[in-house]
Amino acid sequence: MNRNKLYLILILLIAVGYCWLGWSLTQTNHNISFTPCPIKNVTGIACPSCGSTRSVSQIIQGNFADAFMLNPFGYIIALAMLIVPIWLLFDLISKKDTLYNGYKKFEQTLKIKWVAVVLILVTLANWIWNIYKGL
Repeated sequence: MNRNKLYLILILLIAVGYCWLGWSLTQTNHNISFTPCPIKNVTGIACPSCGSTRSVSQIIQGNFADAFMLNPFGYIIALAMLIVPIWLLFDLISKKDTLYNGYKKFEQTLKIKWVAVVLILVTLANWIWNIYKGL
């Protein structure tokens, strides 16, 4: 993937992510049955990322233990929502490719077999935990 395509995708993901988070934070009824998760909508079974929005919401409110119990991936998402826009803006203003180069290094790291296996196992463990919790 080239730099411009990556940056465009990231801008779109950031915009959609912040809009979704903003919308979910403004809802007074937190027992909303709507979920954007196609896996849960089709199967009724939570996916590994189910609960991430509520987790990020809890992080924003300072409820760190509740956030972890909802979905630990929420911490990764919250961190990305803070760092990526700043990093992207830095690259666009300074006309550098530091984020793109970091993405390429991350992509290469994922090709290392043991790293991929560990990440898959962590994701599967989180998925099992989400199903067990009945998200």
